[in-house]
Amino acid sequence: MSTPKDLRYSEEHEWVKVEDGKVRIGITHFAQSELGDIVFVELPQVGDEIKTDDPFGSVESVKTVSELYAPISGTVVEVNADLEDSPEFVNESPYEKAWMIVVEPADASEIDKLMTAEQYEEMTAE
Repeated sequence: MSTPKDLRYSEEHEWVKVEDGKVRIGITHFAQSELGDIVFVELPQVGDEIKTDDPFGSVESVKTVSELYAPISGTVVEVNADLEDSPEFVNESPYEKAWMIVVEPADASEIDKLMTAEQYEEMTAE
C-alpha cells in the first residue's frame, strides 16, 4: 500500500493536496481498503462551507456507511461529479481519479497540523 509523500493526512483517513492555494481532498488507500467496495459517494455542493473535523459527506460500501470528515475549514470550490456515476474510482484510484472536493482554505496554516506520509504510515501500522 503506497502513501504518497507529497500529501498530508488526517486521523480520519482523508488526504490533502495543496494546489495553487487551494486544497484537493480525498480518502486514503488505507481507508478504502478497510471499507471494501464503494457503491455510493455523497459530497457537498460548490459554495458549501466545511469546518475542520465536521462531516462533509459520506461513502457507502457493501459493508457500511462512513462519514467523511473535513481535514481543514474552507469553502468548496469544486466537486468530483465523476464519483456520482463511478463510485468505484475510490477503490481503483483513491489518489488520482477519486479526489472528492477542492476547497479554498479558510486558514492555510491548518494544513501544517496534518500528518506527513511517514506519520500516517506509523498510525495505520498500529
